[in-house]
Amino acid sequence: MKNILTQFSRLFVGILFIISGLIKLNDPVGFSYKLAEYFSEPVFNMPFLEPFALAIALFLVILEVILGVLLLIGYKTKFTIWSLLILIVLFTFLTFYSAYFDVVKDCGCFGDALKLTPWQSFTKDVVLLFFILILYFNQKLVQPLFGVKTQNALVALAVVLCCFMGYWVLNHLPLKDFRPFKVGNNINEGMQIPENAPKSEVEMVFIYKVNGVQKEYTEKELMNIPAGATFVDRIDKVIKEGYIPPIHDFTMEKDGVDYKDQFLKDQKLMLIVAYDLNKSSADGMAKMEALHKKALIKGYKVIGMTASSPEQIEAAKKQFGLTFDFYFCDAIALKTIERANPSVVIISKAVVKQKVHYNDIEDLKL
Repeated sequence: MKNILTQFSRLFVGILFIISGLIKLNDPVGFSYKLAEYFSEPVFNMPFLEPFALAIALFLVILEVILGVLLLIGYKTKFTIWSLLILIVLFTFLTFYSAYFDVVKDCGCFGDALKLTPWQSFTKDVVLLFFILILYFNQKLVQPLFGVKTQNALVALAVVLCCFMGYWVLNHLPLKDFRPFKVGNNINEGMQIPENAPKSEVEMVFIYKVNGVQKEYTEKELMNIPAGATFVDRIDKVIKEGYIPPIHDFTMEKDGVDYKDQFLKDQKLMLIVAYDLNKSSADGMAKMEALHKKALIKGYKVIGMTASSPEQIEAAKKQFGLTFDFYFCDAIALKTIERANPSVVIISKAVVKQKVHYNDIEDLKL
């Protein structure tokens, strides 16, 4: 019975780690955004780690896949199980922190392929911790499946394939797109809210300074505010999250006017997406004006999409000789549209037809 439970744990943990790691390795940039959220000031306040978020993301997801492979083939059992235990304890702490303090809404455990609430993620990690502890206490039952040379070759092959996959998706696009802006999706449909969708419950909270200390009061507690208290602010606190459509905070705004309803009716619309012009690839931006001119000949409406300031837009237009107009959209929404900075998206009557990394502009079919 002990051996059966141990071997089941071995298969379950190994396969789940490989699947979870490969899903995130398919989109390491997306996972790096989640890590940056953990490193941000409202969560762990470690902004010095934010510039290294992508490197850390790549390391973690490759490690996750490799450890799953090591466990399945029985390679260096003690090292593998100890590594799994340390990793799952770290993940369990992070998901518990996210759930308890309600700071990170989605841990990104399975990328955009499977959205889990913080408490679901924490429960998943507790289950994994249980099975890894079974492996920890029964390490002698986890035996190698092959000889030393075969084991070493399999491990080397797994490392090479993971590194190649990471290199490929960073220089092109995710192999599988799980996001709401994937090719074939209708943007207008993605922004719709069903009639019977649950609505958010919001409570007004009043902030007063009482004896030099800021305190929050609900509407029902306004009578309890002591004399001499100074009003500071009023905020709307979400008590219960309602339905949020897959596509939200999406705008095509210029000079205070949102043109998305107009532009999404176009038969031929090209978006040049660069969420942050200061961080965009110079090589990529240098290709955009030639693409713009080529697209105009083919009858396309071409616009830039960015969350950068007007000053940054003007600087980029001057630096790269860009003659198309830029429209504002929230940075998070733009990061969701595409991972490359810049990237190109072709839309026809609100339907996403093509998406390419700036390295793959020649693949566009205009």
